Amino acid sequence: MASITRRSLVANLGGCSLGIAAAAVAPSQSLNAKAASGRNTSFFEIIRQPDSMVAYSGLDAPRSLSRSAANWSCPGTTIHVEVRQHECDVSITAPESRLTHVHLRWATPVPEDISILGDAWERSYGDLRWSGLIPERIMPWYFLAVDAHSLHGYGVKTGAAALCFWQLDASGVSLWLNVCNGGEGVELGERELLAATVITRRGEFGEEPMAAARAFCGQMCSVPRRSSPIYGSNDWYYAYGKNSATQIVRDADLVASVSPSTGPRPFTIIDDGWQNKDRFPDMHALAASIRERQVRPGLWIRPMQAAADTDSKLLLPTQRFGRTYQQYSAPAYDPTIPDALDIVLHKVSQAVGWTYELIKHDFSTYEIFGRWGFEMSGQPTAPGWNFHDRTRTNAEIVRDLYQAIRRKAGESAVLVGCNTIGHLAAGLFDAQRTGDDVSGKNWERTRRMGVNTLANRLPQHHAFFLLDPDCVPITTSTPWRCNRQWLDVIARSGTVLLVSAEAAALGDEQRQAIRESFALAASAGDPTAPEDWRENTTPETWNFKTREQAGHIVRKYDWCQDTGAWPFEI
Repeated sequence: MASITRRSLVANLGGCSLGIAAAAVAPSQSLNAKAASGRNTSFFEIIRQPDSMVAYSGLDAPRSLSRSAANWSCPGTTIHVEVRQHECDVSITAPESRLTHVHLRWATPVPEDISILGDAWERSYGDLRWSGLIPERIMPWYFLAVDAHSLHGYGVKTGAAALCFWQLDASGVSLWLNVCNGGEGVELGERELLAATVITRRGEFGEEPMAAARAFCGQMCSVPRRSSPIYGSNDWYYAYGKNSATQIVRDADLVASVSPSTGPRPFTIIDDGWQNKDRFPDMHALAASIRERQVRPGLWIRPMQAAADTDSKLLLPTQRFGRTYQQYSAPAYDPTIPDALDIVLHKVSQAVGWTYELIKHDFSTYEIFGRWGFEMSGQPTAPGWNFHDRTRTNAEIVRDLYQAIRRKAGESAVLVGCNTIGHLAAGLFDAQRTGDDVSGKNWERTRRMGVNTLANRLPQHHAFFLLDPDCVPITTSTPWRCNRQWLDVIARSGTVLLVSAEAAALGDEQRQAIRESFALAASAGDPTAPEDWRENTTPETWNFKTREQAGHIVRKYDWCQDTGAWPFEI
């Protein structure tokens, strides 16, 4: 075979360009290409006792802890750090204290040339990126660190009982455990709380970075759900709530006409707006109509939202919004109140009773905490409020809610979380929306939110759940040449692929592209790695390892329109 350069693999299709080629090429991002001979990798040994620890009953009330063997103590509080071969448990006993935080610190030199990628509290908001050291940077759940030789991972196992974040500076590594109840201290009583299990992975010399990141995510989650591919339609980005049963049947007809005849069946998901009984007179009959077309029905719900006239005894306090709560009017149920939780779960059982096979539940993080992920920083909640049940941490309450939703939906239902916390949903949800909304009106939003979350959270795909990078809008308001690329990269990655197709924007070209993409999606796609992952917040060069031949397909995408990226708020 003749020598092939990257340049020879790239062809342009104008405007937003797309290049396609297949060849037996070595992954250009393999770190041994940059490795300096004889140099050791920089791995932080933190599976050991911390060098210091501080407990807090409010951030203005630090309490220094003294160490005796594996116990760190002060009056009324003991924190036990059990070190094993590859992980360590951090457990808290505080019968006489209302703790809010614990700060663990490992002193270790950090090289200047290291590059870091952190995660996000819930969805990402176009803000995931590799960078050098930023000491004040908050990295929820885990972070990846890469040097010239290897990619290493540091994090906590999924399903933790604390909201956890990391910091990294030139002198060491910090782990913060937020054990608040609401915005106040938790009342643990006599029980011991296993707050988090710290885990690391030392990368191998020359290992491909995405493979190393995937392996680390696999270590963090020991019980991921194994789900079939999810693909089909969702109406949100052409209807924005102004949908109807007639439009949904049209969507199901489209999906049926362009889906492969064999393999996992596609979905048609009904988004917000179905609550209007004039437009949706019979939800059970609509599910049956979708199913008649050999398409599986799905339904979006917002289970935590309460009606304006709901008894306040069932609701979360408005103080959770902090100083800005007056601009928000939608009340939400307190899931620690049994009667309130029953109402939340009734919305799930209602969807199941109507025979919807996929349930997408939305808004619960915002409604519980009163903040979007990008507003949380180091404090996911505002101070000055608590749940009805003060004995559980915020992380425990959220995880318990997710477990209750899974039980109510049943094991056969496909659960998709949106505005939910992936590190707490892992092992419970089949798929997870990992980025903020794309757009059927403004391509720039799809570029920033969709491409960024797909590239930077791709290691979680199959390790935690199926990654849902959001829909592919096909509308008259957004450029098809750009949406076509977004459709292609999702299909080839094997992540959740849902099209939101406006009737007026559908022609033969669009239908054929959807048909080809659905065939790829139904086969679960191919192992995927963005090659310029570390250099570009919306990577353009993607390497797809093919299963049919020994080699790779490299595709070059041009995500910016001809005028470049929009520099203003979107």
